[in-house]
Amino acid sequence: MEGTSYCGAMMDPIDYQQSLRRLFAIYIDRSSDIELLLESLPLFQYQHWRAGQSLFNQGEQVDTVYFLLSGVGRYYYLLANGLERNKSLVRFGGAFASVSTLVQGVPSPFSCQTITPCTTAAIRYADLVNLADCQPVWSTFVRRLYEQLAIKKEKREAALLTMSARQRYEAFLQDFADEAEQIPLRQVAMFIGITDVALSRIRRDMGLT
Repeated sequence: MEGTSYCGAMMDPIDYQQSLRRLFAIYIDRSSDIELLLESLPLFQYQHWRAGQSLFNQGEQVDTVYFLLSGVGRYYYLLANGLERNKSLVRFGGAFASVSTLVQGVPSPFSCQTITPCTTAAIRYADLVNLADCQPVWSTFVRRLYEQLAIKKEKREAALLTMSARQRYEAFLQDFADEAEQIPLRQVAMFIGITDVALSRIRRDMGLT
């Protein structure tokens, strides 16, 4: 697995272990099962990223899943006219990956980038699949990970199709309560599908500016 630029103080192994334990606990209930997952720590590589770094770019082949241990990042499309459109925002517990690339072998249709400084635990998708094939607890983890991804996608589609711009912003503030202040308003506007000017107007009406 290719290394990337490291930035900031390195976490010691116990920090990585504790961070992954917290992440696994989002998807796995029993502490004994979480300990089984942690036996596969040697398959992960831990990387630190500066704000604005790309984990992978649109058009690249990706063979790795990057679990987010800290920070906030985004999936985005780069359009032919040079404009960007945010597909999704990712925070602790989420993952950066291109499922179509991992499963079908096609180039990634989008890019992934950090918004704030981030730390990731990266594992090759082939290793993740092998773990899921061999160990029931890893199979459960991967299934629940995909289930949460599908639920997140459904909620985002429903918000874009049924909510007003203000309702979408209010939902963003609720979902990202702890991280909202770290995310530039330009990225927020793209995420909820409105212009910077429209978001400024909504914030003014809400007494936030």
